[in-house]
Amino acid sequence: MPAARILIVTNGHLCRNPRVLKEAVSLGEAAYDVTVLGVSNHPPSVPVDAGLLRGAPFRLVAVNTLPGGGPAAFRARLVQRLAREAAAVLAWKTIHALGPAAPVLARLRSFPADLTIVHNEIAHWAGTRVLGERRVAADLEDWHSEDLLPSDRRHRPLPLLRDIERTLLHDAAYVTTTSHALAAALHSRYGGRRPEIITNSFPLPPTLLPHKTEAPPAFFWFSQTLGPGRGLERFLAAWSLTKHPSRVVLLGAGADAYRQALLAAVPVAQRAAISVRPLVPPAALPAVIGEHDIGLALEERTIVSHDLTISNKILQYLGAGLAIVASDTAGQREVLAHDPAAGIVVPLHDTAAFATLLDGLLADRAQLAARQAAARHLAETVYCWERERPRLLDLVATALASRA
Repeated sequence: MPAARILIVTNGHLCRNPRVLKEAVSLGEAAYDVTVLGVSNHPPSVPVDAGLLRGAPFRLVAVNTLPGGGPAAFRARLVQRLAREAAAVLAWKTIHALGPAAPVLARLRSFPADLTIVHNEIAHWAGTRVLGERRVAADLEDWHSEDLLPSDRRHRPLPLLRDIERTLLHDAAYVTTTSHALAAALHSRYGGRRPEIITNSFPLPPTLLPHKTEAPPAFFWFSQTLGPGRGLERFLAAWSLTKHPSRVVLLGAGADAYRQALLAAVPVAQRAAISVRPLVPPAALPAVIGEHDIGLALEERTIVSHDLTISNKILQYLGAGLAIVASDTAGQREVLAHDPAAGIVVPLHDTAAFATLLDGLLADRAQLAARQAAARHLAETVYCWERERPRLLDLVATALASRA
């Protein structure tokens, strides 16, 4: 009997979609016939994706929108640019402002599949367009209609995104999301089927080396984009007031002007203790995280999606055995409720109180080591992909066994 065919659809690169990558690897290793349909729109990610595909148990196809990609790529970029301009000038907002929606839908329809799993806004839209044709499941890693800063929402078709989310919760074979807080909020808003929880956990890194105690503790933060709205300004304002020595390492791609503005807000004497590193390939990230002592999870509560979700970073910090400094969001409280010893919850908007909590963490190396051990234990017992993978496989098997 041939293996069941699974098509996973996203609107980006594999290396920028770790949730898609983990899903594809897990399903491929479980002997499903897996194809990932993505979008090629970021030149530096092309060779990184090629590296991820070596020996991978799935295949990757992509809608190419890169310059030099031919007439189809040019048309895709033109449609997106015109859609964004229409949103800005005419307040006419469509899914096409978010990326190559029509080409993704066309390629999706060209791949027969026993189960199609859609991630991210464009893929979600395409999934709703084929619900009458095939079995569709959806992953809501973020609450897309309640995401981003106001300045980044102006071109987004929010009523359409809400309709898409509602349709998927009512009609998809299953829906997954990242936290109990987000699942409850989505179900309260839209009804339908309550989303299942597949967290953003990662495979456990190997046995950890002891943290170095001769150097000042190092705070670590990472994201694909180094920019505003991520709590860094508020952290550095508090860190500037701390009395105990420490270092700060930020990893991500961002504009030089933003990096300079961050540093300019820090007293001159402390700037040498801050370093900014470029992005690294996904396979190298766990080892880089493990070089540090304290992981910064600084999500802003003012963005609803950021308040409710559990991000990649806090769970990767746990796996690497970093003590956690977490902002007071519903998703991050959900994580630390399992073991408060793994980290501290800080008030982003109270600089003095924030600084006092940081100093308390830095003052006692024995307590810091205990928090690091608790963090690793929390990853081993709750937040690791080894525990999430069976839940994913059960959902897929059940969906495939059910009638279309």
